[in-house]
Amino acid sequence: MKKRLQTFLFWFILIQPFLDIYWLSRPPLLRFSIPTILRVLGVFIAIILFFSIKNNWQRFKKQWWIIAYIAILAIYSFCHLISVKNFIGVEPTGFHYSPIVEILYLVRACLPLTILYITSYSEFKPYYFFRVIQAISGLYSLTIVISNLLVFSLTSYHTSEAKRISANIFSWFDHTNYPFNALASKGIFFQANTLSAILFMIMPIMLYILYKEFNLLNIILVSAQALAMLMLGTKVGNFGLIISLVAFLIIFLLHSLILKNTKFSSKFLITMICILAASAAIFPYSPTLRRSSLESGVAQKRSNFGNKNKLDQELNTGLKRYQGQKQEEFLKDFIKKNYWVYSLKHDLVLDHYSYKNDPYFWLEVMRRPAKERLNYRHLERDILSRVMNNDKNKLNKLFGISFSRENNISPLERDFLAQYYSMGILGVLLLAVIYIIVLEYGIFYWLVNKKTRTFLNSSLLASGGFILFAAFYAGNVLEYLSATLVMAFILGFLLQNIRYSRSTKEIVRK
Repeated sequence: MKKRLQTFLFWFILIQPFLDIYWLSRPPLLRFSIPTILRVLGVFIAIILFFSIKNNWQRFKKQWWIIAYIAILAIYSFCHLISVKNFIGVEPTGFHYSPIVEILYLVRACLPLTILYITSYSEFKPYYFFRVIQAISGLYSLTIVISNLLVFSLTSYHTSEAKRISANIFSWFDHTNYPFNALASKGIFFQANTLSAILFMIMPIMLYILYKEFNLLNIILVSAQALAMLMLGTKVGNFGLIISLVAFLIIFLLHSLILKNTKFSSKFLITMICILAASAAIFPYSPTLRRSSLESGVAQKRSNFGNKNKLDQELNTGLKRYQGQKQEEFLKDFIKKNYWVYSLKHDLVLDHYSYKNDPYFWLEVMRRPAKERLNYRHLERDILSRVMNNDKNKLNKLFGISFSRENNISPLERDFLAQYYSMGILGVLLLAVIYIIVLEYGIFYWLVNKKTRTFLNSSLLASGGFILFAAFYAGNVLEYLSATLVMAFILGFLLQNIRYSRSTKEIVRK
């Protein structure tokens, strides 16, 4: 039965790239995509296989801290559902809250935690772990690279429609007039930011595999992954590539020259330097820098918008002329006609957080400098903060305003903060911070236990640290099972390694 569990985990994690294909995510079933439903079934099967092993069940019954955590999580979930049900806000529909979606989200949030626990006790062999990571890297990276070269890749900056790129990577080096969002590629997958975080996460492990198994296949896989991260055209993909290469170079030198528990390899070092140099040479031409330059220029241009100055005078005159209800009606009419002049995102103003329900919030936004009005991530955070504060429920900070409301208002691209608004402080601690705790646990034993201080464990710690940094910095990680299930698998394997290192078993080698 243990072999069956390991085999199932192998294939379950390996198929994640296939479940991340764009067209499988649309249309959703019960607001959750078909891949999500398949993942729920997959984790359910893993649970059955895991507890079919007698030793696992006996161990679980003795782990009071795990049982206590599950009990606390169940109590939290019940209280969360009660709290968010009584939400009162300025939007008459309650921002389309759905108890079914909320329950399914709670179930979905527990799936990676379950995989983390199961993997940590699965005795998963390093050889098969490396094959899974190689497969994930190859499936994502080669798909992105080939689809970019043949110009049939989907663009990274569109998720609501399947829009293809206009030109391949060779056009980056010409003085092309194509906009940045017509050049950034995500292959045939759904979310570019999530994909960037996954590749950022597995790069240290791929480099470790290249060191351990230095051959043409792994050189091609690592090189393709580096190129794919540049093609994605996201900050996490581009900056993450440089960060991961430099960080791993330091880790390699630390273990080979200072800790001296890893053999120095000049051919590996030269290969790494070549990949880093090539990446650094291509980086200045990437769509990411084109986007940054464009946004800076737009902010500068719109800060001096002549038409806006006249409208500001009209707005101030109208606000002084009218009072009470008449002032509010004047303001609504003004926003409806002129929001675009103030560079306000139309779906936020007209739909997600309508000016009709809270015109004075949008008045405050319109008075901000152009650069702040164009910072939509900051604006989305302000909207969610406004919604939470408008409701008089004092428990919002503890239990959140619900995932379905947060997602309908403005899905915040900043993990941990997004979970705070949707699930509250308690939800963040129980469902998100636990990954940080696992990482800190690994770092602690790396520092205090010499046997744990291996090159592999350092690579796994870097991997976990990278994706949690990406979650905090750019978001679109903790809400997507394609990222969290792979992350849980890697962290679970890290916990297994630490356990065997502490118990001196020789299942995992340096």
